[in-house]
Amino acid sequence: MKQVIIQDEKLRRAASEGMDAFLQVFIDATNESIGGKLTEETMAELSADQITLLAWGILHEEVTDGGFVQLIHNGYGPFIFKNPFAKAVKQLWGMRQLSKLIYSAHTLYEKYHTEIERDCTDEEFMALFERYPEFEDIDDEFIENEEAWTGEIARYVDEHIECFAEIARTGE
Repeated sequence: MKQVIIQDEKLRRAASEGMDAFLQVFIDATNESIGGKLTEETMAELSADQITLLAWGILHEEVTDGGFVQLIHNGYGPFIFKNPFAKAVKQLWGMRQLSKLIYSAHTLYEKYHTEIERDCTDEEFMALFERYPEFEDIDDEFIENEEAWTGEIARYVDEHIECFAEIARTGE
């Protein structure tokens, strides 16, 4: 496992700001530990929990900003759907409902990804949302459950901190 170090003071400050900030500290520190480049080589340096958390960070950011169509268009489909992310959130983190949602989105990804991933103008990109309305229900379900899922993940990380990072006290 890649050594990820987070200063205790920074973690405490983030925790006081809420679960999103708490998780972001781990996501940012993990990204920093791999030079901000998620590749096959850098993924091999990370634990399953660290990779799953990075995947959650990408999923969360993309879907809350523009749904699964945006996630796929921006090139994250293979990372989310062709890696065992859904299996990991179910088996490692016990999040069956999130896993089911990812599998549902995966079915649509397989059906439409070639067209959604193509380069296009902003106008053509916006038209993708109208062209693939099947994603709307999945997007809505994600948004409806996002806060609860973020809370579950934050609890998991808090209860398994050693699987994600080493916490350094000031002066260490």
